Amino acid sequence: MQNYLLKNCFVVNEGSISSNDVLILNGRIEKIAASLEFGSNVTEINAEGKHLFPGVIDDQVHFREPGLTHKASIYTEAIAAVAGGVTSFMEMPNTIPNALNLELLEQKYQIAAQSSLANYSFFMGTSNQSADDTLKANLHKNDICGIKIFMGASTGNMLVDNYNTLDKVFRESELLIATHCESESIIKENYERIKAEKGELTAADHPLIRNVDGCYESSLMAIQIARQYNTRLHILHISTAKELELFGNMMPLKDKRITSEVCVHHLHFTADDYATLGYQIKCNPAIKAKENKEALWKALLDDRLDVIATDHAPHTLEEKGLIRNAEGVLSPSPLERDGVRSGLYEQTHAGLPLVQHPLLLMLHYYQQGMISLEKIAEKMSHAVATCFQIKERGYIREGYHADLVLVDLNQPSTVNKENILYKCGWSPLEGFTFPASITHTFVNGQLVYACPANGRTNGQFDESQKGQRLKFER
Repeated sequence: MQNYLLKNCFVVNEGSISSNDVLILNGRIEKIAASLEFGSNVTEINAEGKHLFPGVIDDQVHFREPGLTHKASIYTEAIAAVAGGVTSFMEMPNTIPNALNLELLEQKYQIAAQSSLANYSFFMGTSNQSADDTLKANLHKNDICGIKIFMGASTGNMLVDNYNTLDKVFRESELLIATHCESESIIKENYERIKAEKGELTAADHPLIRNVDGCYESSLMAIQIARQYNTRLHILHISTAKELELFGNMMPLKDKRITSEVCVHHLHFTADDYATLGYQIKCNPAIKAKENKEALWKALLDDRLDVIATDHAPHTLEEKGLIRNAEGVLSPSPLERDGVRSGLYEQTHAGLPLVQHPLLLMLHYYQQGMISLEKIAEKMSHAVATCFQIKERGYIREGYHADLVLVDLNQPSTVNKENILYKCGWSPLEGFTFPASITHTFVNGQLVYACPANGRTNGQFDESQKGQRLKFER
């Protein structure tokens, strides 16, 4: 294995930024000091002027394998992830077949071991009928990131709406439970009412159908059950100002039993963007009115929201009701007229591809004065490691796995169809210029991605070493 000495980088770690050298030996961070020298058996990288972040840990992605590989695979999306500085991911169970037992879950681990450049873990799924199988995950609590419960239907219907099932899993789980919280009854009522009023629905109706109350009522229910049994609960993709009433910041993250996540698209887009992006930004829970975005930012910075993730959820252009026009620009399908096509709302899939760009997007908000570099490292790396009790990752510490990302804050980069690495081949951020570029990504000390200095094209990948299965200290 190649060893590295990173010289003169600004290390962004644990609330501070310091100018240091970092020595990587045998996949681990060996030494951090102001000035280091080493023998000829290391490759020296001059990182002067660049910032070194701990690798991003994304606690919510959908990589679609097995069963949905026409739109994504663990291999393709892990490639995109490391190009964006995401060195570890936790993937959701709504693949085909749904990962509802240990045997099916292990099949996903085997695929990742053979194909993923990034480190990986997979959530155990549950359904109204599979609580007993789900709870067998307790036997492997140091090897599985958690149990995922869809308390609202989303892509790949794994809705759990049987209270007895919820009660049993919350009562008996020794693992973190991660929930998708939306009230199915409120969604159904809103859909039938708005459909009757309008006839044909558009993308802009999505946040009215999957509205604030639907999110709040489901999140409240999850928290009430978790408090009853002292369950370790993590609520995914908070999207409303109202839900923030349910979370606190009066204790350290390591002591919280109920934690929360916000996703980059809810920090970036608002309901106003449906006018230009339409079904590109249809997702569950929906992107909502701008006052929610403003409240989410405030709660992120005051620690009511604990971690930042992507909920990366790729679909093909056809599944999103899109085509590329002659100029290569995304546009609505020609079958759509004046923003309306019969049944288009119901046909288009919910989800956005995002795992290649979360760190760069947060660096845009750093440039805008919205968030500090230290807070980015905290919410995208440190806090995820703490929240999930991940072993020896998420921090730049001597002895830890060398999952590291070098960033050039002075080299802008623009998203275009040529440099998008998702298998689905599109991004809702196309045309957006970030103020920074990812120049190097290390996974377990391996330089898996290195980008040309100009930042305008994709870099080079070293696929000779795959990522590792995440381990947890529980």
